Amino acid sequence: MKHFFCLLSLTVAISCLAERPNIILCMADDLGWGDVGFNGNEVVITPELDEMARSGLRFERFYAAAPVCSPTRGSVLTGRHPSRYGIPTANQGHLHRDEISIAEVLKMHGYRTGHFGKWHLGTLAPDYSGKNNRNPEKNYMTPGMSGFDEWFSTEYSVSTWDPYSPDNAHNGITDPRVLFYHNGRNIVDGPAEGLVGDTAKMVMDKAVGFMEGAVRSDRPFLAVIWFHAPHLPVVGGPEFLAMYPNLDENTQHYYAVITAVDRQMGRLRTLLREWGVADNTMLCFTADNGPEGNPGKRGRSQGSAGPFRGRKRSLYEGGVRVPGLIEWPARIEAGSETSVSAVTSDYFPTVLEILGYNLPEAVRRPYDGFSLMPIIEGERFARPSPIGFQGHGLATLNDNRFKLVHNPGKKRQRHDNGSTPVAEWELYDLLEDLGETKNIIDQHPSLADRMREQLQAWQASCEASANGADY
Repeated sequence: MKHFFCLLSLTVAISCLAERPNIILCMADDLGWGDVGFNGNEVVITPELDEMARSGLRFERFYAAAPVCSPTRGSVLTGRHPSRYGIPTANQGHLHRDEISIAEVLKMHGYRTGHFGKWHLGTLAPDYSGKNNRNPEKNYMTPGMSGFDEWFSTEYSVSTWDPYSPDNAHNGITDPRVLFYHNGRNIVDGPAEGLVGDTAKMVMDKAVGFMEGAVRSDRPFLAVIWFHAPHLPVVGGPEFLAMYPNLDENTQHYYAVITAVDRQMGRLRTLLREWGVADNTMLCFTADNGPEGNPGKRGRSQGSAGPFRGRKRSLYEGGVRVPGLIEWPARIEAGSETSVSAVTSDYFPTVLEILGYNLPEAVRRPYDGFSLMPIIEGERFARPSPIGFQGHGLATLNDNRFKLVHNPGKKRQRHDNGSTPVAEWELYDLLEDLGETKNIIDQHPSLADRMREQLQAWQASCEASANGADY
C-alpha cells in the first residue's frame, strides 16, 4: 500500500507552490495545561507564547491523543488514534511502515520536510535502543523512513541542558546513541560539534537552518519541532534559573526549562517575520500529554494541570488536555479563541484541506481527526463526532460538553468504607464540572447509553485497524 502511495506521488500536479503555507508543528514534552501564562499561570515566564496566543488562535480544549508521549506523536503525523498503528504506549512498537505520514503527503506536494528534536516513534539505529523493552531491529523507524528530508533527532527524551554531559544522562545511560542523530549519523562527540547548553536551542538551531534554506530556495516547508522540555531530566540553564530567584530549587529548574522553550519560540516567530514568510506560515504549538508526577508534583516534576483532574498517564482531563495555539496571520484573526474540542489527530486532515487534496481510495483508512479549517477561518463549527481515547486502563469519549469514562478495573472495587461499589462507567459535564468530580451518569441514562454505543463502536474500529485491516 505504501508502495502504491509512493508511485501515486509521481503523478500529483504541483501548482501555485508559492501560495501554499509553510507548516510548523511545535510540541513541548510533558507540559501541563497550567504551565503557560496564556492559560493563567502567573509565575511562569512565557512572554513569547503569550504573545503568540494574543496574535493567533487559542484553544480552551485542545487534547493530546494519548496521556503519554509516543502515541500522541504518531497521531500528529497520521491523523489516527495510536491504537490503530502499533504504538499503544510509550517505548513500545514503532510507527507502522504502511502508515501515510503528514511529511509524505506534503513532500508529494513539493514541500521540504524536516524533523527536529524528540522522535520516539521507533529506534534510530537497527542495532541499538536505549529502552530495554524495545527490540531495535524490529522497531527500527527513523524520521527519514517516514518522509522527512532532513532530521536532527533523538530516540526519546534527553536532558534539557548539556545532554552530552554524563552528569545529566537520562537514566544514567551515557552511550551517545541515546542522543542526537543527524540524517542517520549518530553525533558521538556533541561538544565538539557545538552541542552544549540549552537543548531547546540545539533543536531550534538545526530547524532554523533547514527553514532558512527552504525560504531561500522558494520552497514551502514542513518543520516538525518537538522539544524535550519539560520532560525529565529537568536541568535549567543559569540564565533561566536566575529568572526565578524566589522559588525552591525544583520549581526553579522546572520553570527555567519552560522559559527556555519560550525563548526559542520567540526566536522562531521573529525569524519568520524577518524572512517575510510569517503571514503565510501556519505555526502550531501544543504538548504531548499532561504534566509528569503521580499523584501530584514531585522532585523536578512541578507541572500543573490547572483545574483538571489527573496528570500524565491518566485519561482524565489533566492527562490529555494540553496547551494549544495556532498562529497564521494571513488566515487567523488576532485574539481568536475557541471552546470547541480539538486533538492532535486533527493536524493531518487540516493539512489535507489546506492542500485541497483527498487521499486516493486505495490508501484511505479510518481517520480520527477532523480539519480545523472552519475554526481557523472563524466559522461556527461543532465537532462532527466525539473524540475517543483509550489506554492505561481507561477508555473515554469526549464530545463538546459531556465525557463518558469506562474504567473496567473498577468492577469489583469498593469505596474506602467497603460498602458501596465504585462505578465502572462515569459521565461528566465538562462545562459545569471541570475537575470531573460529579458522576452524573444516573441523571442521564439515555445519553450515557448512546455514548457507550459510540465508544464501543470506535473501539471495535481501532481493534480492526490494529489487526491489520487498514493495510
